[in-house]
Amino acid sequence: MDPTTDNAGSSGSARSSLESLRTEISKAVVGQDPAVTGLVVALLCRGHVLLEGVPGVAKTLLVRALAASLELDTKRVQFTPDLMPSDVTGSLIYDARTTEFSFQPGPVFTNLLLADEINRTPPKTQSSLLEAMEERQVTVDGTPRPLPEPFLVAATQNPVEYEGTYPLPEAQLDRFLLKLTVPLPSRQDEINVLTRHAEGFNPRDLAAAGIRPVAGPADLEAARAAVAKTSISPEITAYVVDICRATRDSPSLTLGASPRGATALLSTARAWAWLTGRDYVIPDDVKALALPTLRHRVQLRPEAEMEGVTADSVINAILAHVPVPR
Repeated sequence: MDPTTDNAGSSGSARSSLESLRTEISKAVVGQDPAVTGLVVALLCRGHVLLEGVPGVAKTLLVRALAASLELDTKRVQFTPDLMPSDVTGSLIYDARTTEFSFQPGPVFTNLLLADEINRTPPKTQSSLLEAMEERQVTVDGTPRPLPEPFLVAATQNPVEYEGTYPLPEAQLDRFLLKLTVPLPSRQDEINVLTRHAEGFNPRDLAAAGIRPVAGPADLEAARAAVAKTSISPEITAYVVDICRATRDSPSLTLGASPRGATALLSTARAWAWLTGRDYVIPDDVKALALPTLRHRVQLRPEAEMEGVTADSVINAILAHVPVPR
């Protein structure tokens, strides 16, 4: 068999499996396709996701349904003001029988970690996730311990009730590949949600909802390999750089996207191009991922914020202004 054909076949099979995730997850979550797509893009890019939405819009259910559809292990941590770093990473436990200390892994040792309301815990505990997110390992008592592969942190925060919260510092926000907004459902979607509940849907029993694994780690690995081969022209690279440089010059922003942000945008656009069936990136791929990739990497000036300007509106204006390569 021609190896080129074989690679194309495995790539197509992986794409088909990942595309079917949307259908599978919709058995539990109604009307959140952009968030589902964003989570898949993050998995393809080995990145992490910040989910923002008011309570009750199925952020937790979305992550659990994704894990069930991909046959991945998932754990949830409710971040609270008294949560300690060791409650996330694990700690050494003294064993009286052996008179030795043994390592007890924390919930971070999983494939999909749901960090619920991450902005409700102090910076010391928030930072305990930094090494895990960046290095894919945790160090306890000087010993580095690798995390499972794949590994994704999906952290949630509410855009309301800021009292008693600890806003994530810019350095930590920059570690998230994407910031996805999870909006309130449309009227028809909300009717569908209530109808499902009236018919006996139990969000705690995904198996009863009919969710089955439609892809696995092997599909994800094949997909990542295919994404890495998706070509990027010099013109597209320059386009990404021009967008990010424009954020640094915007009069509405005190902080623009860093080179890490530009790298992230190139990476997410590449994954999106592959998901849509192409082996090359076009400007529309960059535009499609610009908001979720950059919105948390820029900082508004207070006066612009008071005038109702948002990070999304600034980025949209930049996208309309920066020349698109032909």
